[in-house]
Amino acid sequence: MLSLFRSAPRPGAGGHSRVLFTLAECVPFAIALLVVAIEFSPAHFLYTGPLLTATPALAAVAMGPKGTLAAAGFALLISVATATYNQAWGSQQVYTNIVALLLVSAASVTTSSAVYTQRQNELNQVRRIAVAAQRVLLRPVPARLGPVRAASRYIAAEEGAQIGGDLYEAVQTRYGVRMIVGDVRGKGLPAVRSAAAVLGAFRESVHYEEDLVEVINHCAAALRRERAMPRGIDQDDEEEQAESFVTAVVAQVLDGPVVELVNRGHVPPLVLSGGKVQALMPTSPLPPLGLEDFIIGPAEKAESYPFAPGDRLLLYTDGVAEARNRENEFFALPDAMEAEHHSTGPEFLELLHQGLVRHTEGCMTDDVAMIVVDRIDNEPSDRRY
Repeated sequence: MLSLFRSAPRPGAGGHSRVLFTLAECVPFAIALLVVAIEFSPAHFLYTGPLLTATPALAAVAMGPKGTLAAAGFALLISVATATYNQAWGSQQVYTNIVALLLVSAASVTTSSAVYTQRQNELNQVRRIAVAAQRVLLRPVPARLGPVRAASRYIAAEEGAQIGGDLYEAVQTRYGVRMIVGDVRGKGLPAVRSAAAVLGAFRESVHYEEDLVEVINHCAAALRRERAMPRGIDQDDEEEQAESFVTAVVAQVLDGPVVELVNRGHVPPLVLSGGKVQALMPTSPLPPLGLEDFIIGPAEKAESYPFAPGDRLLLYTDGVAEARNRENEFFALPDAMEAEHHSTGPEFLELLHQGLVRHTEGCMTDDVAMIVVDRIDNEPSDRRY
């Protein structure tokens, strides 16, 4: 899931724009090397002064102050070297070129610094907004919820990203501890709006709907309303919003040693019990939220699975399950759970994060949302991680 907020310090941080900006960064140095080729060849009689003078100005367009300064210094070095090689010192043309180069370099560095500062201020403001939005949309789950201890983690696929279409929540209700983890198909603002709609419906319905199926139905209805609401956005976003769906799994930890699940097209949760991991596969697979037309047969029901004191439950998005290395091998999540069964919830999520980074060599392609809960019925409630 691509995130809404990114950390690139310049425009064009992705796709074709990134390629164009990379090429733009190479242009000043390519021009400087062209001047070197001309000046140290029989064609040195050609007047190359304006080409060198333009390099700092071109660098200021696509590079920061340091890059502009480097381009200016490189151009000045070439100007001095070529004047020495061609024995042109003493001519008015050489001194005119150097003075012009110095003036353009000073102006370019000053302009680039001002633009860079403005962009950084804008980026910092966007980051502050993103952090505030994340705290509302993806707030950390409480460390203690009734008979379980819980921890959550959101990992962005790109450095500096804040929020996207992955979602999670855990709430203690009169019916038990209820949790949701989901993944929106889509990106950008439509994905964030869909995630917010599903989370809002979940946070409200868990407190008055006894049936877990009705909770997920409220989430589906909220998603349908969100998709039907006109937003005045561009055509691509409208099409993406209309086609979006959400895979989600809702869990409920009851007073007994049981966890109930309703899985709507999501990756199956894992339970660690007795040092072994088991995937909680649904007996009757259901489509994601937003694709209710594909539901056939009798009404869905929550499915129950053993979840005794000492067991660990992990809800996660497919950013974990589909993480691959260079050999196209999937991340061994069950093995990681078994290897870290003695760690606390927060420690486990941190170790899992580190394992994902190592496995993908820092090239994660999808965001990750996770909730881990440990059943600790017999543990004093005031003890903390």
